[in-house]
Amino acid sequence: MKSSKRLTLYIFIALVAGILFGWLCPNFAVKMQPLGDMFLRMVKMIIAPLIFATLTVGIAGHGDVKNLGKIGLKTIIYFEIVTTFALIIGLVMANVLGPGVGFNIDLNSISMSEVEKLQTLNQSHSLIHMLVDCVPTSIIKSMAEGDLLQIVVFAIFFSLAVCAVGPKARPVLDILQSTCDIMFKFTEYVMKFAPLGVFGAISATVGRNGIEILSGYMKLIGITYLALVLFVVLVLALACRIVKIPFIGILKAIKDPALLAFTTASSEAALPKAMNQMEKFGVPKSIVSFVMPMGYTFNLDGSTLYLTLATLFCAQISGIDLSLEQQLMIMLTLMLTSKGIAGVPRVALVILTGTLTSFGLPTVGVAILLGIDQILDMGRTTVNLIGNCVATTIVARWENEFDRKKMEQFLLSSKD
Repeated sequence: MKSSKRLTLYIFIALVAGILFGWLCPNFAVKMQPLGDMFLRMVKMIIAPLIFATLTVGIAGHGDVKNLGKIGLKTIIYFEIVTTFALIIGLVMANVLGPGVGFNIDLNSISMSEVEKLQTLNQSHSLIHMLVDCVPTSIIKSMAEGDLLQIVVFAIFFSLAVCAVGPKARPVLDILQSTCDIMFKFTEYVMKFAPLGVFGAISATVGRNGIEILSGYMKLIGITYLALVLFVVLVLALACRIVKIPFIGILKAIKDPALLAFTTASSEAALPKAMNQMEKFGVPKSIVSFVMPMGYTFNLDGSTLYLTLATLFCAQISGIDLSLEQQLMIMLTLMLTSKGIAGVPRVALVILTGTLTSFGLPTVGVAILLGIDQILDMGRTTVNLIGNCVATTIVARWENEFDRKKMEQFLLSSKD
């Protein structure tokens, strides 16, 4: 059995074992959380050097500087189109299926202390604030904090300077190319610990919340996951069909990082492996290393869809009937506020709380969502990953840089 297939099998076994362990031994299972935390820390130490090295080599090493602006514009346009569809699907599903209608829970018994903490985390996300925040004051600080967008901005300027210096900068490029090779090998080593990380994360989640929590929230969980699946099928799969890229092929390529994203509810856990897989799938290094980090700031499809659905859920449980005009205003607000917030803890709930407050809606629904946020986060994080992987292939296809032969060889080798 190939090592990639063994990893998938081990991760799946760890997932099932973690669920059972969390269900049968909840008190002990919550103590497994450090395994998940340690794995996530191991992944985080890879991301900054990997993105910086791959993006610099991709741009400066392959002469893509002239096309960078065009690629960036196409990437942003694609992100906005797909994000709009995510918002619309969330809006339609919330109105048609009504996740908060008939939700049987005593709102007076809900503790609001955690929600009050989230309100203090709320930050301004105006367009000007986002633009200013893109520019790092220190690349060391950006790398330490894992700010992907700032790392991308620094790498772009660094690449321009490397190209301007010319042959004298060749030794730096050689070092960064070696760094790329080392970091991808580093990623392989870290991924060997993935089953342990998955077991720790999922068993702690189930042990902390209990299997019985699923029954009380089944309608909301079911509608959320149905909406996410519809988005993947109706938008992402259709987009791949339009550009003539096999969507099933992409899913096969990213099955390991997608499983990691689902079980750990962390985009960062899956990012290095996903970047590696998309490059093997036929997307050039320069596009992978540019689009993927940008996507984790501007293309959080799953989170955006969830925010729309959750906002209407909070209104529905409070008996508030929002007009179509109000819903459209909320959708437009979320289109802006869901950008550039990837590094904030409990990001979706922070933005949700701010949106509800802005429109004068009760925030009691956020307290209800807190109990199952980890379960919902698993789904939306996975869709975020799939959406960004699809984005890399589509941008590469638009630029006529997608290597179809490499893709066919990859899919053929994956069958062995």
